[in-house]
Amino acid sequence: MPPKSQRWWLTSDHVSVVVDAPAEQIYDLVADMPRMGEWSNECARVEWTNGADAAQSDATFTGHNQTGPRGLIKWSRNGRVLTADRGREFAFVTEEGGQEGVIWRYRFEPNGDRTTVTESYEVHKIPTWARIMDVPTNRHGGLLKSMRHTLERLKVAAESAAKAGDAR
Repeated sequence: MPPKSQRWWLTSDHVSVVVDAPAEQIYDLVADMPRMGEWSNECARVEWTNGADAAQSDATFTGHNQTGPRGLIKWSRNGRVLTADRGREFAFVTEEGGQEGVIWRYRFEPNGDRTTVTESYEVHKIPTWARIMDVPTNRHGGLLKSMRHTLERLKVAAESAAKAGDAR
């Protein structure tokens, strides 16, 4: 069976960027969840919950997001870290009605002094109202744009940090 059209039924996708920085350094930026609002144009802030204070498997958090015209569409989601493998992969899942909603994954592929970073999402469950809104708002296109934005901001931060480290 062919995959459903992303435009009409949000399923999964990914975006990659090559960064002139070590994989571990980029991972550290991504895994510092409270800083996610610095990279993402959709995630405003993240806070650890249930005593968690760092990225490790099963650590929980709440993410606060906003999008749309003037950021008027706002929502929060609880989440849980699935994979925290420094320099290789960082993944988390957001919850929807007590079930896994969307898995977000960052993979880091070192290549000499550079790293290919891939951000991806995989939709398992989202609310009916969100499915309805996916079509007129072109949520798929918006997510691709948001992932590119996030990765470009990470690239700038990681490359600046790598250059500062080289100057020492």
